[in-house]
Amino acid sequence: MNSKSTVIIILLVLIAVIACRKGSNDAPQPDDVRFVAPSNFPQPVYSFENNAVTKNGFELGRKLFFDSGLSIDGSVSCGSCHQPFAAFANLDHSVSHGVDNCLGTRNTPPLFNLVWQQEFMWDGGVRNIEVSPLNALTNPCEMANTLTNVVDVLNKSNQYPALFNKAFGTSTVTSQLMFRALTQFMSMLVSANSKYDKHIRKETGGDFSIDEEAGYQLFIQKCSVCHKEPLFTDLSYRSNGLDLYSEDRGRDSITQNEADRGKFRVPTLRNIEVTMPYMHDGRFNTLKRVLEHYNSGVKNNPNLDAELKKNGVSGIPLTQTEQTQIIAFLKTLTDNDFIHDKRFAEQ
Repeated sequence: MNSKSTVIIILLVLIAVIACRKGSNDAPQPDDVRFVAPSNFPQPVYSFENNAVTKNGFELGRKLFFDSGLSIDGSVSCGSCHQPFAAFANLDHSVSHGVDNCLGTRNTPPLFNLVWQQEFMWDGGVRNIEVSPLNALTNPCEMANTLTNVVDVLNKSNQYPALFNKAFGTSTVTSQLMFRALTQFMSMLVSANSKYDKHIRKETGGDFSIDEEAGYQLFIQKCSVCHKEPLFTDLSYRSNGLDLYSEDRGRDSITQNEADRGKFRVPTLRNIEVTMPYMHDGRFNTLKRVLEHYNSGVKNNPNLDAELKKNGVSGIPLTQTEQTQIIAFLKTLTDNDFIHDKRFAEQ
């Protein structure tokens, strides 16, 4: 072998090694805490300017998220209701379940892709991701604590002052730093690697079956105005005709506008297969029941969304075959990589 051939072979080997390293660096690793916006997503609305994600900040946020000591009686953590195996929703109860077995009035929403939101909760009552945990911490039917008490407990603990020092350069725990640590953890909860995503990005594993493709086309025709891709929500507030009169005021509790009574945030459909029960009050246990509601159960209440009352017909007419096909498509939105990501599990 001449020297020119040897040089060429060495160069090819180096290129292959670099390519392998690059591929491994781009794939999520157990200790990888870089925030990367998926290529098929828009840019997030949360800027990270004053709260860039760091390894120490992320790990602190994760510890806080799963710490039941933040509740008044040490029995409930954020992770008690937002369960990783359920895409950070709650499979155990139709509505939130807090201290002393107290049951709330609304279903626990899943937590992911939060940095693309400017408003939070079913009624949009929180407008900053950094304070979104405050409601759960202080709600008397959830963690039932006070912010002052939580900060005091953290400052007096044997572990947290040192962890805050590693993350933020100070061993004095403040509510702002606590919320920023939690935000670093929650901002990394990105779900964007489902079969649907692979299909859109033309990646291996993204080929749709006949029913999945038919369901996708039906979804585009009948559902996509409210459940807009790629987040599968337009982040608006709408009434979908669950009741003739809504006992839960919904968005009206924030706007004080009767026209908003019974309107709730359009939920994302990502991971919908594993985030049952459904609706703001968890009244439906299956996707079949949800589609049957839209087919024949929509109530023509005064605030019913215009998309659900067209041509004198309330709801979205769907044959049994169409319902089966839409459900087949909805299951392509399940992101098993996200659900089983060890970075987001309790350590």
